[in-house]
Amino acid sequence: MSESEVREVFERYIDALNAHDFDRMTEFVHDELIENGKPVRRDDIIAELKAHGDAVPDFTWRVQDIAIDGDRVAARLFNKGTHTKEWLGVAPTGATLEFAEYSFHKVRDGRFYEMNYLIDAQAVQRQLGS
Repeated sequence: MSESEVREVFERYIDALNAHDFDRMTEFVHDELIENGKPVRRDDIIAELKAHGDAVPDFTWRVQDIAIDGDRVAARLFNKGTHTKEWLGVAPTGATLEFAEYSFHKVRDGRFYEMNYLIDAQAVQRQLGS
């Protein structure tokens, strides 16, 4: 895949996330992949995203920076949403959360086969009051 095709896959993936159309992950994620160094199934990714969307129904991912190198995409994102149900073991606060995320994905045949991400956990904890 060309770097412009990798970028297009990532941009469509972000669009699907922001539409909370998590079942569309079949378009973007291989059946089996590596997530943060561990083997997982696409169904695990979908369940994780649905849990985020359920607890923070207006959750959005905004790309601030993106870099493509061959089959790899790195992005700095700014995430925002309102905490309305239990999330990450914390009862709903009604607070609007805003935090950074850094993602590093690898693409093969138009879908991610490796997904790594890091969030600003301290900012999330502080905003959740935990």
